[in-house]
Amino acid sequence: MDARRIRAAAPGGEERTGRARRGAVWASAAMLAVVGAGGWLGLTGGGRGNGSAPVSEAAAVADRLELPWPQEGQTSIEVEGVGSLGSKGGQEPVPIASVTKVMTVYVILKEHPLKDGEKGPQITVDEAAAQEAHSLTESSAPVREGQRLTQRKLLELLLLPSGNNVARLLARWDAGSQEAFVAKMSRAAAGLGMTRTTYTGASGLEATTRSTADDQLKLARQVMKNPVLRAVVAMRETTVPGVPGTITNSNQLLEKPGVIGLKTGSGTAAGGNLMWAVEVKSGTARHLVLGVVLGQRADTTPAEGLRAALENSGRLVDAVQRGLPAVLAHRDGKPVRS
Repeated sequence: MDARRIRAAAPGGEERTGRARRGAVWASAAMLAVVGAGGWLGLTGGGRGNGSAPVSEAAAVADRLELPWPQEGQTSIEVEGVGSLGSKGGQEPVPIASVTKVMTVYVILKEHPLKDGEKGPQITVDEAAAQEAHSLTESSAPVREGQRLTQRKLLELLLLPSGNNVARLLARWDAGSQEAFVAKMSRAAAGLGMTRTTYTGASGLEATTRSTADDQLKLARQVMKNPVLRAVVAMRETTVPGVPGTITNSNQLLEKPGVIGLKTGSGTAAGGNLMWAVEVKSGTARHLVLGVVLGQRADTTPAEGLRAALENSGRLVDAVQRGLPAVLAHRDGKPVRS
């Protein structure tokens, strides 16, 4: 496989769509607060948000940010140490495509933990994964039968080009079969309180793998605590031993300053999906903001859906980066500098 083919790998979705257009246009955030029907939903109960601040404070922060919520699909956002900024789009489980792979990595690293900087054991590429590397119908990573790659390298090939073949390879390596691995994924989801999530495969190819933005945000919160996963999802590109050229990350949102992850997903039924993470500086503090956008331009093409997910997420990131420091300074009674 030459460098051109590597760079043309499908952009993180359940279907191969060709090379994603680079340099998506990031429109400026629309200054419109979404309220009323279809607006703020379900700030976490019990008097506190998902972070450390009371719900009333998190809601006040959200109101002042005036976020440009996507007009379709589902979206959920939170700020570490502040709480939920709200959700939009309901709680009906929808296909999530390759966002599924975040749970795949979460389970792999629970079963086979790596320290920051460790490469982990050598894993042999089996016949199935090698054959699936040539698929014309789904995203894959260029691996060869008998090739031995480290666990860390396979995590990169799973997440950056969204290799479905690598997802299934790691599932077989860990549990003996994809079916047994999916049972582990389901138990992990239950342990995180992801009550509206169903996993039916390790890659996200199956439209029967479904979840909600709120549930996936619970997962995002956990995985960003892992330094190995956090380092991998922030990578712009990687390489494969013996294969010329580089493999680029399908998450073009990484081109924006402060964005440090997380994972794309796209497919005809799922539309465009993105789990994202951005660090926002406020004074001397840095706040991690996590978001999940699902179901953008569903039932069109994977490329169109992913483009919409990236653009709409980019607008949200712009709004958070521009407005959060001033809002938090106002909340804390600090002077706001323009």
